[in-house]
Amino acid sequence: MNTTLNVVLWIAQGFLALFFFAGGVPKVVGRGIDRWTGFSDLPRAQVILVGVTEVLAAAGLVLPKATGVLPWLTPLAAIGLAVIGLMAAGFHVRFNEHLNVLETSLLASIGGVIAIGRWDLVDSSAEVAPWTVVIALCLLVPAAVVNVVILYKGGAQQTASAHSSSGQPMEARQPVA
Repeated sequence: MNTTLNVVLWIAQGFLALFFFAGGVPKVVGRGIDRWTGFSDLPRAQVILVGVTEVLAAAGLVLPKATGVLPWLTPLAAIGLAVIGLMAAGFHVRFNEHLNVLETSLLASIGGVIAIGRWDLVDSSAEVAPWTVVIALCLLVPAAVVNVVILYKGGAQQTASAHSSSGQPMEARQPVA
């Protein structure tokens, strides 16, 4: 593998792992998430599950390749974080947080790029060609777009029902700072 590409992938992996680790730990611990948009509406067990998957995927993004133990888990963790990012984009669409939708979509894209760049770590005896990850992402992205559109339509209906007869919002949600 090209040395420059390897360095760029390590930087991207480190950034993505830090981001998801920093976002997952508060969900597991439960400190401060009451200020995050929408988490008060979810069951605590679901929030903990999301946090645990984020923390484990962040560890799986860096540790297997760094230690040499099961390095094929790295591209799979990247795909998992891409899926989490796309699902988070749909979550933010429901609350009309367009900047957060852009951010989580970008993080999902970074996860997809890492998965493609590290796909050579998958055991070659499994006879899985590198282009299969590209096909998987080509199927995943439209599915995520459909998910976002459906959630957006549901969010628009929810937003319309949250307004009083005077057109003023009955309650205002504050996005995460």
